[in-house]
Amino acid sequence: MATIGIELCDAGLLTASCESNEPHLIDIPDTNGVPEWPGYGYADGPKLTFGRPAEDMWFVHPRRVAHTFWSRLAHEPSGLTVGAKPPSFSELCFFFFREYASRLAAAAGPLDKVVVAVPGSYLKDHAAEEEKLGLLLGMFGEINLPLAGMIDMACAALCDPRADGFNPALPVVVIDLQLEGADITLLGTDEKLERKDFIHLPQLGYAHLLKQVTGTMGNRFLRHTAFDILEDGKIEQMFFRQTKDFLVSESGEWRYHFNTATRGYEMIAKREQLAVDSHAFGVALVQGLQSFLQNSPHASDPCTIALTDRTAHLPGIEARLRSAGFNRLLRLPKGAAACGAAQVGAARMTVPDDLADVPLEKAVPLVDARRSTSAEWEARLKKNRQSEANPAPTHAILDGLGHALGGKPRFTIGLADLGADLVLPDSFNGTEDCAVPLINEGGRIWFVDAAPARPGFEPNGSSSRTLINAGDRLTVRCKNASADILFAHCPPINGRHA
Repeated sequence: MATIGIELCDAGLLTASCESNEPHLIDIPDTNGVPEWPGYGYADGPKLTFGRPAEDMWFVHPRRVAHTFWSRLAHEPSGLTVGAKPPSFSELCFFFFREYASRLAAAAGPLDKVVVAVPGSYLKDHAAEEEKLGLLLGMFGEINLPLAGMIDMACAALCDPRADGFNPALPVVVIDLQLEGADITLLGTDEKLERKDFIHLPQLGYAHLLKQVTGTMGNRFLRHTAFDILEDGKIEQMFFRQTKDFLVSESGEWRYHFNTATRGYEMIAKREQLAVDSHAFGVALVQGLQSFLQNSPHASDPCTIALTDRTAHLPGIEARLRSAGFNRLLRLPKGAAACGAAQVGAARMTVPDDLADVPLEKAVPLVDARRSTSAEWEARLKKNRQSEANPAPTHAILDGLGHALGGKPRFTIGLADLGADLVLPDSFNGTEDCAVPLINEGGRIWFVDAAPARPGFEPNGSSSRTLINAGDRLTVRCKNASADILFAHCPPINGRHA
């Protein structure tokens, strides 16, 4: 029987099945036959509806709709009126997942084992992990789900065999838009693919983005047609649905159309307008990424930025990342975490007898990950976070020996045959083109990541530059050879550096 992978994302649960080592997404239709499971709940008196039908009531009856219960999974009351007592967030999650699981069993048949990719925010610290995973285990046990394992969602997404591979010589940063915020996960790749750092950016989720864009597009529709979508909640809901379909479709233009009892109204919208409406959102996301990497002790330059399919729908996000200096971009397929979880589960997980023994994986062997064929050599700059105020380096130190950087425009680290200023050890001699350029400009030293121009990477016509301060460290790797170069500032003696 197949192994099922579930991407537990409140922007929309996704499901994959893995047989013969080939995971693929499967549709789980809801009561209306629609295979969408966004994290919405709608209360109509004592009756609760979940998923797409609940989302379709968001603008019609906003006070009866909840959409934060997955992000706030806890015993706290949700504030949603259902009978005499409001259900807790965890109860809403349970009712939602119970309905989803019943539909899953009907669509996929008997389940052999299930692996769940959980949001990174559930693992942000020990207290959150203990509370939220405990609640999940209780839910899965109540539903009799044959749970074989849980895995960090970003980690699972990089195990999807359908994806383009990442360079295992560099760390990977996964950006994922959930419903209530953006999750940014930094994963190391030294010996295994391992979650190293994480940040959740609230107010940067799909619910906020779509509400903002629906409003701006609605104002544009009013100016164009003199028809106000806010006059009727049902019309506003239809406008929201068309805006979401426009965003996800990535089409160049979209035809908004509504019929009333007396006439029809329509407007052609361009994707450029959608990009303008979401500009501030995209800027905030990139700034959040930059701040995260500047403050993370595990970050280094360069790194690979992996965008989930949800994130890549944001208009102009790739261009904005490139303009910020992030040249190594990887777009993951839809449902990457679901397929990755199914693949890992099928390969090496079994259902334990006791739910307490279900493993949580925040790191996987590199063999599980979808890696590309790495270049012959790679250079990675490790910033010393305490060095930001340090002066420009005067020397590069390798194996205890200092090499003066001097005042010439270019200083090269590499092979002797290439005329390098700092020659790497003999163990690098099997590499043909190993040369790391440092640029001296305006009295400062810059590391240039020229690798994107080499085969195997997206050419973009530019190389990213990173300022080097005293205290920073450059690691150069070639197969089994590795060299660490420390940058230091040596004060001049009698007007000259030693």
